[in-house]
Amino acid sequence: MIPGLIGAHVLFYSANADADRAFFRDVLDLHAVDAGRGWLIFAMPPAEAAFHPKDEAGSGASAGLTTELYLMCSDVRSFVRTLEAKQVKCAAIEDAPWGIRTRMRLPGGGEIGLYQPKHPTAF
Repeated sequence: MIPGLIGAHVLFYSANADADRAFFRDVLDLHAVDAGRGWLIFAMPPAEAAFHPKDEAGSGASAGLTTELYLMCSDVRSFVRTLEAKQVKCAAIEDAPWGIRTRMRLPGGGEIGLYQPKHPTAF
């Protein structure tokens, strides 16, 4: 890694940013700092990045680079039960060769993925 690179910052563009901030703070229990005027910046768990080819249909909003977030957990079924106890709706759990996955809907209308990796992780 090139010296000076200290981390990554993920941007979420939300139809209801306040509700999604509350979800990250109150449901996912992620620590946040206030960058001023209530603008919360959340600490994220360790992360890794992978580049996947787009499918022929484009598999995204534009012809350029698109992104998708999956939070990783050690036991997706247990994590989903915890989310359901907090009234969070998740999609059906799917077992893929690379991991066990689902999606959760945010209050602002967006979705993020959640998965238990079966592959080696980078951290």
